[in-house]
Formats: sequence, structure tokens, C-alpha cells
Amino acid sequence: MGTSTEPGTVRLERLLPGPIERVWAYLTESDKRATWFASGAFDLRVGGKADLHFDHSNISSEKTPDEYKSKKSDWSETITRVEPPRLLSYTFGPAGPESEVTFELEPRGRDVLLVITHRRVVDRKTMVNVAGGWDAHVGILADRLNGVEPRPFWTTHARLKGEYEVRL
Repeated sequence: MGTSTEPGTVRLERLLPGPIERVWAYLTESDKRATWFASGAFDLRVGGKADLHFDHSNISSEKTPDEYKSKKSDWSETITRVEPPRLLSYTFGPAGPESEVTFELEPRGRDVLLVITHRRVVDRKTMVNVAGGWDAHVGILADRLNGVEPRPFWTTHARLKGEYEVRL
């Protein structure tokens, strides 16, 4: 489970099977990222574009709930930091105009510690949604990296949102 380390910030840690280059590829390569989060080209330099095209049918067999069907599913963000294969940050407009998400990777033997820190989230409701979303997406990433059938995204997201509603 993620935590709120300060107002407007959510932090999530997960140990994933490595090596680090493989996890980095799942963060930065569109075809791999599409299997757990969103596709889209990344220009991996500070100031480069990070296009995100969400199609949840790629990550889970569950149908999208009505409340999310009308939500915008394409964003163009800006890369703010990049240090391959250990750190990637980019803006994340859906969580607020100044919002930024950072992915940090640290080798731990054969595994890799992934730390996601999402800063400057606009309000508590968005924090609950963001925390549940990252937690559900990273769960699917872990499933993909472990070579198992991915868990259902929307059911997992709804359960986690409920837990974060109490926790944050």
C-alpha cells in the first residue's frame, strides 16, 4: 500500500523481479508500458514529450465502468528528469496542473525496488484515486513481470480506492 508522505504526495514501493533494465523497459517502451499502464512515445530527455494513451482493455479483460468511460484517455506530458535506468519523472496533468510523478529503480539482488512518488496532487479525492490507480497498475506490472495472468484492473482499483479512502 502507498502512503502520503506529505500533503499532496503519494508514495508507493514495490519489489519487482529484475533485472533493472527490464523494469526500465516496462516504464519507457510504449509496447511494454501498454500492457500495464498506457502506451505512447516518450522522448527520453528533459523537456521531451511523454505521450500517454490509456486503453484499459490492453491491461485487463474487465470492461471499463461507466464512471470512467467519459474520462479523457490521452495526455501529452513533459519529462522533467531522466537518468536511465534508475529515474524517470514527468508531469501528470490529470492529478493537477503542477502534478509530477517520479519512478525510481534500485537493484536489490535479482529484484528491483520500484518507488513511485506522485507530488502536488490537487486534492484529497484525486489523491485517493491516484493512489488506488498507481497501486492497481503496479500490481498488473508485477503480474506481467512474474509471467502470470494480470489481476482484474477495475475490481482491484475499486477495492484499493476504498482502502485509500480510509488510509489517506
